[in-house]
Parts: sequence; structure tokens; C-alpha cells
Amino acid sequence: MEQIKEDCREVGGIGLIENTWQELRYAVRTLRKSPVFTAVAALTLALGIGATSAIFSLIQGVLLTPPPYSKPNQLLLVSSERTDGQKMDSPRGWPAQQWMGWKKDATSLQGVAAYDWTFNFLIRNDGSQSMQGMWVSKDYFRLMGLKTVAGRGFADTDFSLGPTKAIVLGYEFWQRVFGGDRQIIGKTVRISRWDTPPTVIGVMAPGVRFLPSPDDAKEPNYDVNATVDFWAPGEPDPKEWKEPDWNIVARLRDGATPQQAQQELAVLTAQQALSEKSFEGFAPRIERLTDEMNQDGKRILFPLLGASALVLLIACGNVGALLLVRGLQRQQEYAVRIAMGLGRVALLRQTLMESLVLALLGGGLGVGLAFGAVKLFTVIAGHAIPRLDAVTAGWGVLGWGLAAAIPAATFAGLIPALRVLRVDPVEVLKSAGPKGTAGAGERRMLRGVAMLQTSLTLALLVGAGLLIRTMMKIAEVPSGYSTGRILTMSVTDVQSHATWGSFHRQALDRVAAIPGVQYAAFAWGVPLTGNNWPAPIDIEGQPLAVKESDKITLPMRAVTPDYFKLMGIGLLDGRAFRPSDDDKAPNVGIVNQAFADRFFPHGNVIGRKFWFQGRGKAGVEIVGEIANGRTDDLTQKASPEIYMPLWQAQAFSKHLVVRTTADPRALIVAVQRALHAVDPTAAVENVKTLEQIRDESLASRTFAMRLLIGFSVAGSLLTLVGIYGVLSLSVASRRRELAIRSAVGAPPSHLRRLIFGEGFRVIAGGVLMGAVLAILVSQVLRTFLYGVQANDPETLLIVGLLFVMIGLLACWLPARRAERIDPLEALRHE
Repeated sequence: MEQIKEDCREVGGIGLIENTWQELRYAVRTLRKSPVFTAVAALTLALGIGATSAIFSLIQGVLLTPPPYSKPNQLLLVSSERTDGQKMDSPRGWPAQQWMGWKKDATSLQGVAAYDWTFNFLIRNDGSQSMQGMWVSKDYFRLMGLKTVAGRGFADTDFSLGPTKAIVLGYEFWQRVFGGDRQIIGKTVRISRWDTPPTVIGVMAPGVRFLPSPDDAKEPNYDVNATVDFWAPGEPDPKEWKEPDWNIVARLRDGATPQQAQQELAVLTAQQALSEKSFEGFAPRIERLTDEMNQDGKRILFPLLGASALVLLIACGNVGALLLVRGLQRQQEYAVRIAMGLGRVALLRQTLMESLVLALLGGGLGVGLAFGAVKLFTVIAGHAIPRLDAVTAGWGVLGWGLAAAIPAATFAGLIPALRVLRVDPVEVLKSAGPKGTAGAGERRMLRGVAMLQTSLTLALLVGAGLLIRTMMKIAEVPSGYSTGRILTMSVTDVQSHATWGSFHRQALDRVAAIPGVQYAAFAWGVPLTGNNWPAPIDIEGQPLAVKESDKITLPMRAVTPDYFKLMGIGLLDGRAFRPSDDDKAPNVGIVNQAFADRFFPHGNVIGRKFWFQGRGKAGVEIVGEIANGRTDDLTQKASPEIYMPLWQAQAFSKHLVVRTTADPRALIVAVQRALHAVDPTAAVENVKTLEQIRDESLASRTFAMRLLIGFSVAGSLLTLVGIYGVLSLSVASRRRELAIRSAVGAPPSHLRRLIFGEGFRVIAGGVLMGAVLAILVSQVLRTFLYGVQANDPETLLIVGLLFVMIGLLACWLPARRAERIDPLEALRHE
């Protein structure tokens, strides 16, 4: 009693700040008296806050960190689309004649700049190194607001036709390759395919990444999320002003909108098409740069943020139930405080302060969990999330954790705190002692919380179940080729073009002679890498295209003779490539069944021709037809494809593909040694098995599935604990009733069924509510699903029944406790 008097005096101080400080001290002291309760509640909140903070940190690093451009929200990407609304076979850039006209006439834009993706190799005697770069027009750096940290940017005199004389290095490439040496500025570097070594004139500020180049996205080295390795000045050649070779970025004028820019460019483009036939059929499509950059990140991170928020709600429900039970046990204490003059509002503030302290403890622990979770996510995410290297577990995690603690405290503590206002001190003090059990109203409230937790958990479980079934469906898809025991690596001969043929033939011979190698082949367009040449073609028997937009564009690949045997791709008709199909022989090609079905559904495709440069020139004769394969995406049906002999369609950078008799990883060093024995400067990179490539193509689905499974397990454990707590409290509150039932002859099985029945009603109600919620939530996962619908009844039924069975296990211990109640002992205490 003396302690209560002292506590009442403490919280009765004057001044808001002093009152708050006293209430905080009191809350801390009270929670220290119940260490088990405090630890359980804080850890429960930590689980929800940690999960949410970790996802928030990913969102901050990937989506909310602005790109290093001046006023990035003003930047627009200008892509092309068909004027008739039909889907384009492949992306198309813009001719210099068109974008230079926009730059001159568009009043809604401050400026227009052009760029294009490129890649090359820094030539080194111990193995050359790939480097991705950008060709940029004169106004690009100024338009983007980019500054160098060393040296200078491009001057107008750097832009001229002919050999490239100057380059600007990316900061990360400068650090990685040259160790941040400022002495590199003013020196020349050897770059493949450039006859004249360019001079390094500057180093760009850190963190500058590529802008999208859709027409280059099929290249082996293309990575739009990487930082730029180098920039080179790009000057449009007047002879090629009508070629659609450029990607376009523009900056809005102050006060202008993207819609105004869209309308203005559409009018200008239509006027240009009137005077130039090759411009017909295409229209500009405006999109903010930040929206385009964040598109893939939003697709995966926003659903996962929703899932982590559900875990936080479930955790808050658990803590709310704990606080409610704790409040029931402290009713006599509350009554004494009210009787001694402590106002109900002050008592309400005290209880809310306890919730806040608990939430802050949980937030602190959650931050620790979030730090570990962020590091784990960056390891397991792989290629699933773009720009993952920008995510850091720093102050952002702490900020998100503490920010999540405030709503968690409100959600978990509000109802238990408001119940303090209903305490009747007279009735409580007339009772024999503290009320440690709940009445019917409290039990109904706790059952409602448990049902809500169950419904939220079911939504998580259904989402995880849909993704698990998706991965199972994808595993059943016949890809049309083999992925086992196949090693791949990108290989590039960086020396002169004259040595191209001899290098690749010698390389195949040496690699094929390695013990354990079954087949070896070079291929431009290995499955699931996204690589192919989108080529506009004319096909025998098909009508000639009237407009550029009507031309047929198909993916083209180039391979050496053993490729189809190596990959296990069946030959349906005709013949495979031969070693004699070289640059001295007539051009030949092989097509897949989808090509034959689309263009020659009623005839034989063998012997037909197609042309790349118009029907007036020598065409390519189709000599073989192969089985379909899902080479671009395992979830998409096969589309028409063309294969050319690599000896005729020579590729600069391509993959070496090796089938082995055992684990292909054991031969990596031997294969690299054989390649460098032919040419020490050859670039050998991106060493992976085909199974690894397959896994990377499914990375976003796999990452989402793993996280949803983890969130589902956490939510399920919390919910089962909540159900157990509700039933345990129910047994304690109904002790007298259960004792009387037992005394009048009710068998133990009857008491057990009574508790199981109560638990089943809670679980079943939650499952029914959760089924509706799961259908709504699973719509967000629609883009990840394959072979299964978002409202799949089979998944709902399996997950619902499974959770009911597991939930009933949580009822077992309270039911056993109910059937073991001793009537004499229970009634004697009453």
C-alpha cells in the first residue's frame, strides 16, 4: 500500500514534461517487476517490427533513394510504340533526325539528350575485363546534372565523327580496376574494337547507373541496374540520321506535366512522319524516369511489405491480449489508485505509457533483428531485387524500427488501456482479492483477437501456398532442353577480327579434349539468359511490310554444330549445322517448330528462305527444324526462333557451353586454362552452370516465396500461442463451472470436448474470415503466379484444413488441464 501511495504521488506532479517523465519511470519500474511478461511481449513485438523494418529498409534503398541526377522527377524517358496500338515485336529506338527536331521545337521540355548502351573490354595480358558504357550526346551530362569528381566532363570538341578520343570513367569502375588512382587521368587505355586508345579525361561522381536501353537488353553483358563503367561521346552520323539507333531522355520545363510533353511530342512525331516514310507507324510514349527505374522493385517489395505488416498486426494482437490479461490481474491495484485520488485519465496515460515502453523495447530488439534480416535478404535475394547493392543496414533501419514501434504501441495497448476507464473501484475492492480471470466480455474480446490473428495468418499461408504451387508447376514445365551437367561462361576474343575464327575453333578443340567433357559449343543466345538478336526479316510467302512498324522481328541465335546435341534439343526435320557451314558457304538457318507452325502451317518449312536485308539479296535457306524450347522464360510458351551457324553470323561476345560427365563445376579451372592457352588476353567471365541460370531466371518468385514462408511460419507461431492463451484463460475463468460439471458426473472427455469446441469455433471463424481476406491479398501476387489462379480453391482448402488441424493441437494442453480439474479443490477455493 505504501508503494502505491508513493506511485500516486509520483504521477501527480505538476507540468506536462515532469508528469511524462514520472509516468515513464513508473512504467519502467512496473515492467521490471514482471520480467517474464516484459520479455515475452517485447520479443513478440520485435518479431513483427523487425520484419517490417527490414522490408522498409529494402524499400528505402531500392525505391526511395533518389538517383544522383538534378531534380530527377523532371526527367522523362521517351520510348516508342505503334500508332495502331498493337504490340511491337521488339523495342525500337529513335532516329537522330526526330529527336533533334524535338529538341528544337518542343516547348514543354527544357532539353532532349540521346544515349545508347555499349560494352567493351579493357584489354589485359592476364585476361581482359568487360566494361559497360554509354554513348551520350552533347547535352547529356548537362541535362542530367552530372558532375565529375576528378578531371572534366566532355567538351563540344570531344564530339566528332571518327575514332573516340576521350572517355569518362565511372567512379566504381575507377576504384575497382584502377584503385582510385588519379594518375590515370590524361592516360590512354586499351579497349577492344577501338583502333585508337582513348584518353581518360575524368571520373564521374559515384552511384550513377544506366538508363534503360530496351533495344540492347538482349545483349549478354547488359545490366541496367549496374553502375556505369565509362561514358563516350556520341555524335550522330548525318548518313545515319534516319536510323532508329538512339534512346531518349528529356527534362520537363518548370510547371509542365508529362501529359503536356506526351501530347506535344505526339504532334511533332506525326508531322515528321508526313515527310519521312520510315517514320510512319510509331508514336512516342512518355514515362517518368523514376517510375521506370522502380517498376520491378515495386512489383516485389510492396507485396512483401504487406506481408510483413500482417506479421506486425498479428504480433500486436498477441501483445494486446497479454496486456488485457495483465490488466485483469491488476484491477484491484487500479481500484486502489482511483480510490486514493488518481484520475482515470492519469491512469489511462500510465497504462498507455507501459505499452509505449514495451513497444520501444520491442523496437530496439526488432532493429537488431532487422539488421540481421537485411543482410540475410541481400544474400538470398540475388537477382530478385534491382539495385540491391544500394541497400545498407544503417540509420534507416533504426528509424524504421522506432517509427513502427509507435503504431504498434497504439494498436496493442489501446483497448487494454481504455478498459481501465471502466474499472469500478467499489466492486473491485469488495471482492476477496485481485481478479486474475476474465469474464464473458473479456473472453469474447480475446476470442475476437485470436480470430483476427487466424485470418491474417491464413492470408499469409495462402500467399505462400500459391507461390509454392507456382514453383511446383514451373518445375513440371517441359523446357525443351536439358539443364543438368552443363557449364556456361561468356568468352570473348578481344584481339583483331582476323583472329576470330582461329581462336574459336582452337578453343573448341582444346576444351573438347579435356577429360570429363562430353560436348563443347559456342552459342549466342543461351536459354534463360535473355540473349538474342531481335532481327527484322522478310519471310518467303509472307506479304512485304508496307511500314517499318509492320516488319516481322524475330529473335535470332547463333550456335556451333554440336550445340543441339549438347542441349538435348531434338531435330524434327532436315539437318543440323555442319562444320562446313562457314562464311564461304551459302547462308543457312534452322528454325523451331513455333516458326514453322506460324509461317508455314500447311507446308514444309525445309528449303524455304528468309532475308535480313530485303528480298533482292541472297537469302538464308532453312535446312532444319528443331523442337520448341522455352528459351526466354519458363512460364511463356515457345515463340518463333531462328538459329544461324556461328561461323556465318559471327558474334563478338558469346557463351561457351560445355556438357560434362560429372559435376561441371569441377572443370571450371581446366576450361579457363584451356581458353587462355589459346589467347591469354581472352575475356572469360560469368561462369555459371545452366541450373544456376535457371534459378536466377526464377529469382523474384523464389525470393518472394521464401519470405512469405518465413512470414507465414512466424505468423502461425504467434497465432497458435494466441489461441493457446485464449483457451488457457478460458479454462482458468471457467474453473468453477468445469468443477461443477465434473462433480455432477460429466466425464473428462466431455470437458475436453468443451474446450476443443471453443477452440474450434475460434479457429474456424478465423479461417472463414481469412479465406475472404486471402482472396483479396493474393491478387497482389498475381504477377508472380504461374499455372495457378489467385483465388485457387485447392490452395485455400488445403491451407485452411492444415491450419485447422495444427490449430487444434494448440487446444490440446488447455483441454487436458480442463479434464484434470479436481472438483473438491476447485470448489473449496471458490
